[in-house]
Amino acid sequence: MTTHWQVTTVIAAELQTPTARSFRLALSEPFKADAGAHVDIRLTAEDGYSTSRAYSLSDVRETRTIEVTVERADDGEVSPYLVDVVERGDPLEISGPHGNWFTWDPAGTEPVQLIGGGSGIVPLMSMIRLREVAAPSVPFNLVYSLRAPDRRYFGAELDQLSSHHRMPITYFHTRNAPDGDPRRPGRATADELGAVTIAPERQPTVFICGPTDFVEHCARAMIAAGHDAARIRTERFG
Repeated sequence: MTTHWQVTTVIAAELQTPTARSFRLALSEPFKADAGAHVDIRLTAEDGYSTSRAYSLSDVRETRTIEVTVERADDGEVSPYLVDVVERGDPLEISGPHGNWFTWDPAGTEPVQLIGGGSGIVPLMSMIRLREVAAPSVPFNLVYSLRAPDRRYFGAELDQLSSHHRMPITYFHTRNAPDGDPRRPGRATADELGAVTIAPERQPTVFICGPTDFVEHCARAMIAAGHDAARIRTERFG
């Protein structure tokens, strides 16, 4: 099966952290993507060599534009160019959207528990944003694990959601905590996760995204707390 590629145009770019950027892409061929889906971005050199990588969508609310958020991998072939070089007005080739397991359907009414580690917040943010316009009454809860405060994606937007009591948000810092945080930096324990997440009796759908070790740790914690494994969806980075 031949992959279909379309040329998009970068119409906005925003730095999320010192090593991550969000891009708003205008689609030449509009489509509707599910919250949690990803696209492939392909770069082609002057000598004809091309390579592509998959990146999660951070906003799927529109059909003529999408937002993708990219964390730079120092040894990567694609992400350093996207984070450090691409500017507004540049073309980018994409294929997709792809993915149907790690996606959220706003037609559902069950509570949603989101657990993100580092850049694993990106597909979860597409769910959070879609919920605000398509299913604002569905209960959401977010647990966000990150190395340090300056590594937080979508900070202003998450602060606004929290201040308007749109959903509980819990942060766990693994290396450097913000001033005044009584918790010592480190990975969230199973007990800590159980204390701040939606109770299994409410039968939430659980979405966990991040590095492999983080995802497996959190999935085990959710199962140990009594959550149905069939209601836990995971996506691993790296």
